[in-house]
Amino acid sequence: MVRISRGRFGPERYDDVRRLIEASADALEPAIRKLRGPVYYHAGIDRETGTVVNVSVWRDMGAAKQMETLAPMLAQRPILERAGVTFDRVANYEALWNIGSVGANP
Repeated sequence: MVRISRGRFGPERYDDVRRLIEASADALEPAIRKLRGPVYYHAGIDRETGTVVNVSVWRDMGAAKQMETLAPMLAQRPILERAGVTFDRVANYEALWNIGSVGANP
C-alpha cells in the first residue's frame, strides 16, 4: 500500500511550515517505527507549489490504516493547520508495481 497525505499552504508560510515538518520527525519517526508493517516513509515540502506531502509504503492496508489513529500523527495536524496548512483527504493506493532502489550505476 502506498499512503499519500498532502497539504497546501500560502508561499509566505514556507519557512514556518518547513520548520514544523522538520520538527515533527522527533515525535513521528519513533512512533512510526513501532508500527506493524512500515516499509518506507518520507515527508517533503515544495516551495513552488506550496505543498507538503507524506509518502509512505506499507505491507498491507491494515498496516497503512494504523496512521489514522497514531496519536503523534493526529497531534501534528492541528499544529500545521494553525500554520496555514489545509489538508487533502488521505489516500491509500494499492501498489501495482515498483522499481525498488534506483540510483546511478558506478
